Amino acid sequence: MGRAFEYRKASKLKRWGAMSKLFPKLGKIITMAAKDGGGDPSMNARLRTAIINAKAENMPKDNIEAAIKRASSKDTASMLEVSFEAKAPHGVQFFIECMTDNNTRTVANVKNILTKHGAEMLIKGSLEFMFDRKAIFEFALKDTMDLEELELELIDAGLEEIEEEDGVVIISADYKSFGSINSALEDMGIEILKANLERMTTSPISLTQEQQVDIDKIIDKLEDDEDVQKVFTNIA
Repeated sequence: MGRAFEYRKASKLKRWGAMSKLFPKLGKIITMAAKDGGGDPSMNARLRTAIINAKAENMPKDNIEAAIKRASSKDTASMLEVSFEAKAPHGVQFFIECMTDNNTRTVANVKNILTKHGAEMLIKGSLEFMFDRKAIFEFALKDTMDLEELELELIDAGLEEIEEEDGVVIISADYKSFGSINSALEDMGIEILKANLERMTTSPISLTQEQQVDIDKIIDKLEDDEDVQKVFTNIA
């Protein structure tokens, strides 16, 4: 099976189960998108995508609107997107993506979590070769759709792979093709369910159940931090 299916499988098993943690993280993305490109989704593709992803996680409309409004508040601090790379026990590698208004705090928090659990932060760029950055889109398969025809129409936009599972079409492309794929789907009148930039390991490893428990503890602690958006690993 292809890389898009691997993403779909991982997405189903993601640990962002608690709404109390998830909604504030989604809200940050919406606020940042609105602050950078304006609060009108029809004129701001990044905001449009952020709202689509928030709705996919059942984020209430009031929360979404509040996040957009925060972008125009003078009290709203500028947000930075930062990432960290780390080495954990059992040969596991972490790529940690964050969004923060205080980089010093975020660095200290992430480093503290890693150190307490036998992991260590690496020099930036150490793991770039171990992860492929991909644009992933999901949309519902309609009776009128033909996957082969869709593939041909999207190749020029940068499509690398297209698959269908349980009535959902998952397509992947290089991360640089995110905008062109997004525009092509919108031009075709396809309603996007989710659209994300993901990091997929190039050398997946397998863990024992006991080893997985150790790693899950670290991931849970990282994802509990308000600044951490996503944690990617090289686990198969």
